[in-house]
Amino acid sequence: MPDPALERVHLAKAERDIAEGEERITRQMLLIERMNQEGHDTAEAERLLLTLREVLAEWQAHREEILRVLERHRVLRSS
Repeated sequence: MPDPALERVHLAKAERDIAEGEERITRQMLLIERMNQEGHDTAEAERLLLTLREVLAEWQAHREEILRVLERHRVLRSS
């Protein structure tokens, strides 16, 4: 059984990573908007945005797995 204290450390890191990822996505979207307004090609910037969104989804899935592990531990302790 995983160590719940260590899982909480992992959860805190996952939460930070997700928040930072959301900020990066917002900045990238604003950059793309500005590039469009200035008439620049945004293809590469849009590919990066897609990658950022994919990574964020992976981090969110990882956070959910950590939460499941912590919940299983909580249920086992209360049995």
